[in-house]
Amino acid sequence: MRIPAHSVCTAIRDDIVTGVFEPGGRLTEDQLARRYGVSRVPVREALRTLESEGFVVTRRHAGAQVAEPTGQEAADLLDMRALLEPLGAARAAQRRTEAHLKVLRGLVRLGQERARRGQGEDLRSLGGWFHETLAQASGSPALTALLTQLRHKIAWMYAVEQPERPVDAWAEHGAIVDAVARGDAERARALTALHAERTQSLHRLKKPAGGRVRVSQHAVNTAGSGN
Repeated sequence: MRIPAHSVCTAIRDDIVTGVFEPGGRLTEDQLARRYGVSRVPVREALRTLESEGFVVTRRHAGAQVAEPTGQEAADLLDMRALLEPLGAARAAQRRTEAHLKVLRGLVRLGQERARRGQGEDLRSLGGWFHETLAQASGSPALTALLTQLRHKIAWMYAVEQPERPVDAWAEHGAIVDAVARGDAERARALTALHAERTQSLHRLKKPAGGRVRVSQHAVNTAGSGN
């Protein structure tokens, strides 16, 4: 069975984001093919995609390596998110489906519950799902793709602290969903812009560790490759 390049791309991107492959680290097709248990063909395609996304650079005589973004590039990501997330929320207020609303409200309920219990790790995942669903509710595949790429890059470059009062942060999420449900695009935009501004101060640039690549090996999970 041929492993789809997008599955390999996801696996490599995840390993870059989580620091398995550090900025500046070399990425060879043979090394990656062995790591994920695939041939070199999907690896080659995945590296081209990751280069177009800015996670990988290819240098003459050096081959592919993990990109080394500057502090200014990292700061620009937060500024872009602050512009695009409010636009996505405004579009969601105009285009969301009942299915989107059901998922968003469910995530808010779970987030508020976990916030009251102080379950920080759950809140990180729930927050990511919330913003992913809100972007999908915009009805714009191009905007959703941009926001998803931004979230990946921000997770790569920044460590995010939990807010002092996570219950308040999830109340903000709830207010955004209420505005989206009412079809109030301007309020959804304004609330999302305020939320992005408040959370921006929680981001801290990551400092690379000493080593280039951790040695653990894992194969690509192909269970969902048909989706």
